[in-house]
Amino acid sequence: MLKSKQLFQQFSKEYAKFTPTNFKLKRALVVTKLSRYEFEQLRYPELSPDQLQQKLRDRGTDVEMVLHLHKVHKDFERRVVQSFQNVGCEVKLSSRSSLSKDVMSWADVIVPVGGDGTFLLSAGRASPLFALSQQKTPIVGFNSDPLHSEGRLMLPKHYSDNPADAVSRIKSGDFKWMHRSRVRTTLLGSNGKIPESTDLFRHTEVKMEQVTTAPEMLDQNMAYKYKAKMKRILPYLALNEVFIGEHLSARVSHLQLVLDHQDVVNKTKCSGLCVSTGTGSTSWHTSINRITSRDVDDLLRSLPNSGSKEVMTLRKKSGEIAQRYNQGLLFAPDDPRLCYSIREQICVGVWPSPKTFKERDFAQTVFVKSHCIDANLVIDGSISFPFNDGAKALLEVHPEDALLTIALD
Repeated sequence: MLKSKQLFQQFSKEYAKFTPTNFKLKRALVVTKLSRYEFEQLRYPELSPDQLQQKLRDRGTDVEMVLHLHKVHKDFERRVVQSFQNVGCEVKLSSRSSLSKDVMSWADVIVPVGGDGTFLLSAGRASPLFALSQQKTPIVGFNSDPLHSEGRLMLPKHYSDNPADAVSRIKSGDFKWMHRSRVRTTLLGSNGKIPESTDLFRHTEVKMEQVTTAPEMLDQNMAYKYKAKMKRILPYLALNEVFIGEHLSARVSHLQLVLDHQDVVNKTKCSGLCVSTGTGSTSWHTSINRITSRDVDDLLRSLPNSGSKEVMTLRKKSGEIAQRYNQGLLFAPDDPRLCYSIREQICVGVWPSPKTFKERDFAQTVFVKSHCIDANLVIDGSISFPFNDGAKALLEVHPEDALLTIALD
């Protein structure tokens, strides 16, 4: 295992190989968000607009707000398209369901317009495992509704007020390249087959004709260590995180982990495993591990000298302490390491095994074996694969898998 400094240096050199040296913006692919209203239209295609709105009202939905947000998004989408056209760009629009290899390879830049969900889906398609060529197409996202969406993966919110300014800067080359690490997931087994996957947004099976990966034989050492013959890389890379756990959240997830190919097998019972990138550290990773000022205050009050002047002074700063701790959970988007988090790990009796197993730590590789009943491996909260008793996966970061993005500020 490489030391952190060596690993960072190695990845920095590799990232440089994938950094464009002669970027010219001529063709922009705008990826449109599926608004709530459009989602309802897809659910009830047989209904007219008036009938659909009445059905939603009968259900208790705030129809006026749904229509308003739909209009806000579409109006902003038109502004983004016009901004690219005004600097001489040819523009094509694509919905999340119609993204294809051909249209992705046509573009000089991919422009998701919406929120983080639209960005994540676009990133999933901008993958060397999905694309026609190994040449990377950069991504830059616009938040269509910053009042109702945080949009951490998008450009800063002030560009939502003036998208033309952002487009002008991209056209003139006034930006920086950012390489965001992603998780590569490899299934290990006896036949190299990929189980059927489900799109969690559309609740439909994902068609796998776009897959460009093939089964491979494991080398002798890996085959012996992990008791498997074949490996198969999943065709989707995780920009935020990979989650593994029981489908029913109330059921305990029973997992085995091997970190960095060590000889120690860590056994845990928990509410699931989240393996995050630096990009994902602002998302689910933080939600799992963050503390509140109440947590800090409770800890300070539990001290034997809780009534002392020093502790009372610290209690007044509990909010600041919590904020500093939570900020420390974040790590850089181009960090080559993974950070795993065990959700609500059972820590009684024989669990976890060994007792020294940390519920959160950095690793370069994470091997996971399932002892679950009805579990899933979920990539970026959108693509789900069954991951039941005996299933094995290896999670890694490779520099060639990084997502190339445009940063303005």
